[in-house]
Amino acid sequence: MSEEGPKLYADKPKKAQLKQLKEQQKAKDFSSPTATKATATPSSAASAAAASYSMGSQSTSPPPPPPQPPKESFSRRYKFLWPLLLTVNLTVGAYLFMRTKKKDTDLEKEVSTNVSSSPVSSTPTTTTTVSEKPISLPTVSEPVKPHEPIPENQQRELYKWILEEKRKVKAKDPQEKKRIDEEKAILKQFIRAKSIPRI
Repeated sequence: MSEEGPKLYADKPKKAQLKQLKEQQKAKDFSSPTATKATATPSSAASAAAASYSMGSQSTSPPPPPPQPPKESFSRRYKFLWPLLLTVNLTVGAYLFMRTKKKDTDLEKEVSTNVSSSPVSSTPTTTTTVSEKPISLPTVSEPVKPHEPIPENQQRELYKWILEEKRKVKAKDPQEKKRIDEEKAILKQFIRAKSIPRI
């Protein structure tokens, strides 16, 4: 008994052709040695006919297109971009954070210079100075422009609105409730007063 290895076909044979070949191989295995010699030529002729049939069918129909590889997901396809995107985002975030921090320090410096240059009041006050690192860039500070005084009726409306907002606030502890009540009492005094102090 001789076993043949797997047959490789250039084109896949049809099921009917495979059944015929299997039947021929079974017939070879079960037949006697004398019968195999007699049937060897017809089976080889049948396989040659099947091969010529498949060659003839191949020439008339176009070959099937090769299978396309499965598509990868977007994240796997562009996996080299993720570290770059993360680095760019962190850089932009750090830049924005530092820029706003620099603006805040400039504002504090400007306010401290304005406070020190304002006229001294007759009541003694304690001031605390904020120590900062000097910035090497020259800063141009514009003088603070005095605002126009707010009319009394707008001030009263503003105080009423603040009072309404204070009423909406819910205190968490008795000390906070006491502080809110005091603030509300002061606001009520301002609203009821004939003349309101200028803001």
